[in-house]
Amino acid sequence: QVQLVESGGGSVQAGGSLRLSCVASRLNYCMAWFRQAPGKEREAVARILTGSGNPRYADSVKGRFTISRDNFRNTLYLQMNSLKPEDTATYYCAARQTVGDCYYSDRVDYWGQGTQVTVSS
Repeated sequence: QVQLVESGGGSVQAGGSLRLSCVASRLNYCMAWFRQAPGKEREAVARILTGSGNPRYADSVKGRFTISRDNFRNTLYLQMNSLKPEDTATYYCAARQTVGDCYYSDRVDYWGQGTQVTVSS
């Protein structure tokens, strides 16, 4: 069992920045951030491989968000810049223990509890 604990959500005006953190109880092969807005399906935002990095981003956040990890601290980050109202959602940390792409929700083994991000115009 892997525990994932997110932090760093909050309210910000459009154009602002936030940094999300996710502390994992152990290292995983693949870690990702997903988000879910009210009335919408959960969608992948970004993912990173613990060993090689190789980040992957949703088109909607490319150039604005950066995913990174600190393997020594078992911590995943999401730096979010130039935030837009449409980025408002609950953001979830996700992990996959074995080889595979956790960019796809059906390949995720563990989920965090979520942290709310609200961007006002």
